Amino acid sequence: DYKGQKLAEQIFQGIILVSAIIGFIYGYITEQFGWTVYIVMAGFALSCLLTLPPWPMYRRNPLKWLPVQELGTEEKKPADRKPKRHAKS
Repeated sequence: DYKGQKLAEQIFQGIILVSAIIGFIYGYITEQFGWTVYIVMAGFALSCLLTLPPWPMYRRNPLKWLPVQELGTEEKKPADRKPKRHAKS
């Protein structure tokens, strides 16, 4: 559903943003760029874990589909169809 997709996107972006800020600050304080990368990668992994599986919190508002329409029992035979005309180049 669309509300679940929006929630998943907000969670994903929020975790990435927070982990990037924390990673930047921690990496700046320790003067180690590697820690910044590790923290951002950990945030990415956490956000993937929380948003990629179809958790029930993302499926609270299912879409209403149209009912199935019954087709006629008679199907067109190949000889009954008109041949397609292609434009000449």
